[in-house]
Parts: sequence; C-alpha cells; structure tokens
Amino acid sequence: MDKILLDHGSGGVASQELLSGIFLKHLTSPVLHTLEDSALLEEHSGRIAFSTDSYIGDPLFFPGGNIGTLAVNGTINNLAMRGAMPLALSLGVIIEEGFSVAQLDEIVRSIGNASVEAGVAVVTGDTKVVAKGKVAGICINMSGIGLVPLGEEISGAGAVPGDVVLLSGCLAEHGLAVLSTRNGCPKQPFICSNIQPLHFLIQSVIESFPSSVHTLRDPTRGGLATSLVWIASSSAVCLEIDERTLPIRQEIRDVCTRINHNPLYLENEGVCILICAAEDAQGILELMHSLSGGRDSVIIGNVTESPAGRVILKNLDGEKIFLQPLSGRV
Repeated sequence: MDKILLDHGSGGVASQELLSGIFLKHLTSPVLHTLEDSALLEEHSGRIAFSTDSYIGDPLFFPGGNIGTLAVNGTINNLAMRGAMPLALSLGVIIEEGFSVAQLDEIVRSIGNASVEAGVAVVTGDTKVVAKGKVAGICINMSGIGLVPLGEEISGAGAVPGDVVLLSGCLAEHGLAVLSTRNGCPKQPFICSNIQPLHFLIQSVIESFPSSVHTLRDPTRGGLATSLVWIASSSAVCLEIDERTLPIRQEIRDVCTRINHNPLYLENEGVCILICAAEDAQGILELMHSLSGGRDSVIIGNVTESPAGRVILKNLDGEKIFLQPLSGRV
C-alpha cells in the first residue's frame, strides 16, 4: 500500500491498520496508546494555558523540517509565549484520499521526534480521510495545554515605557526556507529553518528573573514587523527599534534583496520577542546566550510612551520610519 484510501477513514480494519502502522508506531505516549476517547492527565497546580492552531502544507516539506515539526513546535511555542510550561498535545489529521503513505509516515515520525525532543507528548488525537479534492493533501490541527505559574502575568498588553526589547535568534530563516521551497528555488546550504521549541529557554528566564518578563511573542505570520506593531498597539506604547542590531545573517539578507522580500516581514519559527524590565535586561541577555535556543539573542530596542501604538525603526541609513504591519500574503 502506497496511497491513503477512503477505507482508512472508515473506522474499521483499515483504520486500525493505519493507526497501528503509522501513528502508534511513532507516537509512543502510553496515554495515547489506550485509544480512549479522551486523555486523563495527572493533577497539577497553576493556571491552565490552552492553545490551538491549524497547519496546511504549502509546502509540506522544507529545509529543516516539515508540516509535522511545524505543528509540534508552533503549538508548544504558542503556550510558551504566555509563560506556560507545556503539558500535553492533541493531534487532529485530515488526509486526502490518494495521499502518499510514505509522506504520511515521515510527517508522523517527525511529530513523534519533535514531541520527544520537547518533552511534550501527544496524548490524544483523531484521523479523518476525505475524498480527493476535499483538502490539499493533508491538514493538521494541533492543540496544547500548559501551566502558568501563579503570579506570572505575561501578555501582549504587558509592555510598559522603560522596558527593553530583546530578540532570541536570527530572523527570516524559516520564512526563507519555506518561500524558496514553495517557489522551486535551487537548494542553498545556508537556507534552513531554525524551527525549535522555546519553552525551556523561556522557563529558565522566568525562573531566574521572576516577574521581570512582561511580554513574549513569536513573530510568525507577518514577521517581526507585524508582531512588533501588534505589541505596540496592544500595550498602547511605542517601540523604538534599531535595525543595525537585528540578527539577520548576511547571506539571508542578500537572498532577500535578490528576490525583493523584506526580511522583517518573513515568518519566523523558533524565535521570540521578549520585553522585560530594563534593570534585568543585561542579565536576561547573558542567561539566554548560555542556553540552547538563545545563543543569538540581542537587544534590539526599547519601549517609550509615544506615539502610542506605533513602532519606530531606525533603519540602516539612520533614517527613522514607522513600521507597518504586513498587508497581504508574502
């Protein structure tokens, strides 16, 4: 068998063969393997964070990952951006009739590997097979739950004047990996997604500097520029950013110039914006430099009072301009 059939969604023998031959082979949580209608988790103290996101393949595979690694890490990072330690994931998969079994196996294997690396298990899920043409290959919905420590308040509306803006890693690498694959560009060894889970990095910062982190945001769709504008608007503050400090590798910048794409608007995965109290900014930066996922961290700007809701970028020419959010598809 090399293609998914409608029989695989029937709930009968073919469905069980698909579950055992692919999903349960790569997803090893004992809770999932009970195949109950819902998962029972251990008791925990703290506030519950809950996130969900859907993923479509455009493209399914790209340098450094695929739709499966994107689903796991994207969901975990959504939780981490509220200061939550992720506890468990759910996986919903809709598969088009005729989809490659080999590709499905590779995607589920990647989901299993990513969840093991992050230490966050897939504990429940669902699979549906639909007629050809109803979806484009495969769609994934992943939800996650996590715990936020009592007393920790991190939100997009939390930035205050005097705060400092940090960025945890290099920009545009994931977006360029996806864009180059989508457009059929020749492979370049330096174009590779830097997708990764961020919860270990964030938890280390929160534990070492309690109540100092005010805002976290992963600059995914719309890139850094759009995320900064969202924070400025939500917090009713002004963010002043120096483009000269932005961590963009020169080879990435060169490709973006060649294809006429601004790296500030390309999607990022495995990178976060962190806004914190000024007195702890240097200490947080040094800690991030010592941790996996934060070695390329830099201070990129600060928070001021006005003009509220705007982002001022001092560009490479020294000119100050207002950043605008992305207005359409990259």
